Amino acid sequence: MRKALLIFALATVAGVASAQNVATVNGKPIPKSREDAWLKFAEQQGQKDSPQLREMVKKELIRREILLEDATKRGIVDKPDVKFQLDLQRQNVIIQALMRDVVEKNPVTEAQIKAEYDKQKAAAGAKEYRARHILVENEADAKAVIDQLKKGAKFDELAKQKSKDPGSAQRGGDLDWAGPDGFVKPFSGAMVALQKGQYTQTPVQTQFGWHVIQLDDVRDPQFPPLDKVQPQIREMLQQQRVQAYVDSLEKKAVVK
Repeated sequence: MRKALLIFALATVAGVASAQNVATVNGKPIPKSREDAWLKFAEQQGQKDSPQLREMVKKELIRREILLEDATKRGIVDKPDVKFQLDLQRQNVIIQALMRDVVEKNPVTEAQIKAEYDKQKAAAGAKEYRARHILVENEADAKAVIDQLKKGAKFDELAKQKSKDPGSAQRGGDLDWAGPDGFVKPFSGAMVALQKGQYTQTPVQTQFGWHVIQLDDVRDPQFPPLDKVQPQIREMLQQQRVQAYVDSLEKKAVVK
């Protein structure tokens, strides 16, 4: 009687253990917890839980177990380069989880997003300017450009012919809309002093060379509404918090 009960108990335990496994590959069980983790990851990627998905995950887990077993037999897992990659991936996963934890425990508030938005909006300045420029290597060349403009030459055509700025030359020197802070100081100072349609009568020197500047237009800043940039601001503030956290750890670390 006792023997029968023992056999029944062992069979029951084995049945429970089997229910906790997805499958057994060459005697090695694949735990159901691994399947659950895969299903959760698949759902996070937008897939819906279904019998088909579960069957696909099961087949993938079995396939991987077979391949890992063979890789172990071949000594692949003991190769230095494989060990390095495994260690690197482990570090990456842990560090990324740490960064997520820092963000989750220090959430960015709506008030902080609004404050940053107002700060950026104020920094945009009172006006935006659309200017063109012709960049040359020396003052004499810049004066020659101004002389040609005075004789009726078109600014955009001269820019295409003579400007050394590869980013704007083929656009006739057009620098698109920007606030004064988008330019280096000597350039912005000369630009904001112009009236619409005017160009600088004397060359402007910066660290890039010598400029002749024409102001095409001026407008009020075209700043996007808060709801359009809220996700970007949130991400930026989160990155700042993560960086501050990393900096604080580096400062406290004892490195010899």
